[in-house]
Amino acid sequence: MKQIKKAYSLFGLLMLMSVGCFAADGHFDIDQTMTKFFETMGFSQIFTADGGWKYLVMLVVACFLLYLAIKKQYEPLLLLPIAFGMLLSNLPGANMFHTEMWNDEFLNPASAYYHSYRHVLAEGGLLDVLYIGVKAGIYPCLIFIGVGAMTDFGPLIANPKSFLLGAAAQIGIFMTFITAHALGFTSAESASIGIIGGADGPTSIFLTTRLAPQLLGPIAIAAYSYMALVPVIQPPIMRLLTTKSERQIVMKQLRTVSKTEKIIFPIAVAIVVTLILPDAGPLIGCLMLGNLMRECGVVDRLAKTVQNELMNIVVIFLGTTVGATATAGTFLEPKTLYILCMGIVAFSFATAGGVIFAKIMNLFSREKVNPLIGSAGVSAVPMAARVSQVEGQKANPRNFLLMHAMGPNVAGVIGSAVAAGILLSMLG
Repeated sequence: MKQIKKAYSLFGLLMLMSVGCFAADGHFDIDQTMTKFFETMGFSQIFTADGGWKYLVMLVVACFLLYLAIKKQYEPLLLLPIAFGMLLSNLPGANMFHTEMWNDEFLNPASAYYHSYRHVLAEGGLLDVLYIGVKAGIYPCLIFIGVGAMTDFGPLIANPKSFLLGAAAQIGIFMTFITAHALGFTSAESASIGIIGGADGPTSIFLTTRLAPQLLGPIAIAAYSYMALVPVIQPPIMRLLTTKSERQIVMKQLRTVSKTEKIIFPIAVAIVVTLILPDAGPLIGCLMLGNLMRECGVVDRLAKTVQNELMNIVVIFLGTTVGATATAGTFLEPKTLYILCMGIVAFSFATAGGVIFAKIMNLFSREKVNPLIGSAGVSAVPMAARVSQVEGQKANPRNFLLMHAMGPNVAGVIGSAVAAGILLSMLG
């Protein structure tokens, strides 16, 4: 039976080759057919096309990111699809993603080269079609619904001062914005680089697609890579800026937050923030919708869906399409190296800003705040809060800072979305 299958397979292959070997005039032309076949191979484009070596470099980079996601487990849920999306878009000849379809002239109705999303659906590759969800801001907002449904704002409500620590950590965004602008980046590019300091991947993607879509690949990779490195980046800065006695400060237990407070909070935040800063409305609104689903207690089925099935599906689409933007032509530039370096600057400024502001608060407050929780103001939830807990227990085994750190941590999620809205309203 196996021999019969092999014979049929070989016969089919020979028939296919023989049909293709006929020239337009009906004459058999195997040389022309084989030449065409080899010209369409991806291998041929790598070794013969101008800059073909860049494809090899990008494939190596993609495989390295896959190694980090699988072996080192650096944000694997997003880094793995991002790396594989990069792999797919840099396989020459596959035509899954076309960078030229997403430039300003292509999507500007006033341009002579304008084409609509309908053209993308008709002529684009698989990843072009999926990328519409990124460009339209759909995927980041859907992820924020899931984030809201998984977030407990109780520690923030119990200690409203945490809002100040979450806001202080956003200084990393604006300091990096100034630094990037001084290095020659445009205002829009500088804002997109600065948002890395918010330690919030969906927010970085949301803002970058509107201000500097050509930098989306390296910015997303930097944001998620450094989020995974929070336990490495933050502790040295935290220890440098605090004394041992400050790290030993024990904070009082937080009060119990009522269900009514938890229901009112997302509604109030969505209204107030959106009225003040409409550009932050999509992110804040979706975040608070997810949280209201969690807290109201009447839509448990919806809450579980957005936490699990919806979140997982969107993460696959978002990661793969964002990775696809890191093509050889856009990624292998000096700007990419600058962005990766600026990512460390952004995280460092954000961590330092939260810690220093907590120290300032202690100058005017009767109840002392452990400055370590200020570093959790970056919105890497709950990783940054865990780092505060670990560092606190190293200094004082009786220290339990996790719930106190969760206040600034979730405040950082709101703060990064607000910062993105401010930058978008100013530069968009």
